[in-house]
Amino acid sequence: MLSVVIPLFNEEDNIAPLQAELATALAGREYELVLVDDCSTDKTLERIQRGPGVRVIAFEKNTGQSAAMYVGCNEAKGDIIVLLDGDRQNDPNDIPLMLAKLEEGYDLVCGWRVKRQDNWSKKISSRIANFVRSRFTRDGIHDTGCSLKVMRTQCRESLFLFRGMHRFIPALVKGLGYKITELPTNHRPRVAGVSKYGFGSRAIKATCDMFAVRWFLSRQLQVRMRREP
Repeated sequence: MLSVVIPLFNEEDNIAPLQAELATALAGREYELVLVDDCSTDKTLERIQRGPGVRVIAFEKNTGQSAAMYVGCNEAKGDIIVLLDGDRQNDPNDIPLMLAKLEEGYDLVCGWRVKRQDNWSKKISSRIANFVRSRFTRDGIHDTGCSLKVMRTQCRESLFLFRGMHRFIPALVKGLGYKITELPTNHRPRVAGVSKYGFGSRAIKATCDMFAVRWFLSRQLQVRMRREP
C-alpha cells in the first residue's frame, strides 16, 4: 500500500482538485492519503473530500512544512511513502513512473523539476541553493527542494525533526546507507493560492542548516547487528 503524505497550508482551492488527480493517477492501486494541515486560516479543512483511506491531521499551531512532512511520514501505514506539495505544482502522473524507478532497487526517488514553472528570481536562487547544498552535503541530487519524492517506509528512520528538514531528506536518507536517485518530473504553474516561501527569508537559515546537517552526517554512526546462525 502507498501512503501519500501531503502538507497543507491555505490551499482551499487546490486540495479537492488534487485529490481528484491523485485518484486518476493511482487508479487500481491501494493507497491512503495522509493530509497534514499546518493550521490553515482559510477553508482548506472544509474542502478536503473525506472518506475511506483519507486521514487528516490538523496542527493546533502553524509549525512549518518540515514538521508536517515529518509527522505525516511517521503516521504513514503503507509500505511506500509518496511526498508531494498541496499546491498542485507537482504532477501526480509522475508518481507511477517514480514507483517503477523505485523497483529498480532504490530506496528513495527524488523528483527533479528540470523545467521549473516559477519566476526567474525563484529559479536562479533555487539553482544556486541546490548547487551549493548538493555539493556540501554530497547527496548528488540536483533538486532537493522538489517535494515530490517516493521512498520505502523504512527510510523514515533516517529523518529527525528540525526546521528546514524537508530540504535535506536526500542527504539524511543517503547518510544512513540507503540507495537514492532522481527522476525528471513535470512541474506546473501555480493556478490557485500563493507561494508561502521566499528566498530572502530563508537563505541564512538554510545555510546554517546545511552546516549542521554536514556536521551531523560526519558524526553519524551506523550499527548493524550480526545474525547468529
